Amino acid sequence: MTEIIIGAIALVGGGFISYFVLQRALKRKSESIIRDAQAEAEVLRKDKILQAKEKFLQLRTEHEKQINAKNAKLLVIENKVKQKETAVNQRVEDFQRKKKEVDTIRENLSVQMELVERKEMELEKAKRQQIEQLEKISGLSAEEAKNQIVESLKEEAKTEAMSYVNDIMEDAKMSANMEAKKVVIKTIQRVATETAIENSVTIFHIESDEIKGRIIGREGRNIRALEAATGIEIIVDDTPEAIVLSGFDPVRREIARLALHQLVTDGRIHPARIEEVVNKTRKQIEEEMAETGKRTAIDLGIHGLHPELIRMIGKMKYRSSYGQNLLQHARETANLCAIMATELGLNAKKAKRAGLLHDIGKVPDDEPELPHAILGMKLAEKYKEKPDICNAIGAHHDEIEMTTLIAPIIQACDAISGARPGARREIVESYIKRLKDLENLALSHPGVLKTYAIQAGRELRVIVGSDKVSDKEAESLSLDIAQKIQDEMTYPGQVKITVIRETRAINYAK
Repeated sequence: MTEIIIGAIALVGGGFISYFVLQRALKRKSESIIRDAQAEAEVLRKDKILQAKEKFLQLRTEHEKQINAKNAKLLVIENKVKQKETAVNQRVEDFQRKKKEVDTIRENLSVQMELVERKEMELEKAKRQQIEQLEKISGLSAEEAKNQIVESLKEEAKTEAMSYVNDIMEDAKMSANMEAKKVVIKTIQRVATETAIENSVTIFHIESDEIKGRIIGREGRNIRALEAATGIEIIVDDTPEAIVLSGFDPVRREIARLALHQLVTDGRIHPARIEEVVNKTRKQIEEEMAETGKRTAIDLGIHGLHPELIRMIGKMKYRSSYGQNLLQHARETANLCAIMATELGLNAKKAKRAGLLHDIGKVPDDEPELPHAILGMKLAEKYKEKPDICNAIGAHHDEIEMTTLIAPIIQACDAISGARPGARREIVESYIKRLKDLENLALSHPGVLKTYAIQAGRELRVIVGSDKVSDKEAESLSLDIAQKIQDEMTYPGQVKITVIRETRAINYAK
């Protein structure tokens, strides 16, 4: 038991001893840690102070740089202000100096003006005295003497002017003819086109002679229908692989050629189909005329033409004047007019426009009894062309008086284009006119719908309305037309008049 107590006391005493030893060790440890922490804190404090000092020095340096830069700018501005101030002061001094000079000059001028006025008064007084003395000596007043001098000067000036004018007129007469020839020659040389001679026949080529029989048809009904629809004589002879289309009107010949080509290509050739194709082709030719007119105006650089005038220009493609193609003649005349107007310093665009339109009176839709120049002028007026262009069109054959400088140019260029060697044939024109007169004569009778002169004018086919002309009246009409042709026309040989009266019954299946 004693041992246990001693052991317990020893254990408790050892525990206390251990506790005190541990406490002391911990205290020494904490003191060491505190000292280390204090030393480290001191080091950190010194570092932060150094960093703060460095930052302060850096900021102070930058601030000083900025202040120095601002001071430098202020110095520059101050120098500029001083320079401007100096310049302003200099200008003020100059202004004051100039003002003094101006004042001095003004004073001198005032003195001089006074002297001049005094001299003028003295001069006027002396002049009056001299005039009075001259009037006393001559016995004439100053106004009378002035009038005599003026009259003598007038006579002298008139004499010199007349002499000068005569010299100019002589020079002008000597050079005008030469200059005019130069202008015309230059104009002709700059426009050179082919001559265009129109024929009265067109050759239609076919692949084989078998097609000729189909074109003729049973008992000739197809060829008769084609001739009646187109007004063109169709000659089917022994010529191999060719059919001749004969007629004086180029438009009709072209319609017949295109219609025949379409019928042969299609293969269906009978009277009803022929009429349908001919009507369709006629519309196609009308559209082509309008397109040709547009293309011609564009090629020549002419704008703003009325659509009807454009159509008439295209229609010229199928007309001829004394054998010369009318459209080619109009284009050539337009180019000649433009060149000549340019040479003479006139408006080339107006001249070209008038040159292109000068013969539109030859292609009207109806046939009024007017010269083509007057008719062309009226058409141009109708479609709002300018007065000087209308006058040039109407005056190019001297039917009316020329009122513009363009008019004689149109007349001259029309003559140049038509007078070239080979450009025209008088015989063809007279032949075509005779055939047209033949058709118009028959067309003037009541009940006549269409007339076609064929076989070079040796036959006249007259188509009448069945509701307006009876069979007996058709016979009488044929005789009347023959008698009128004998009385009013001159022609070689004889003319056969064939009056055709058809009765048609038309209905529609719906």
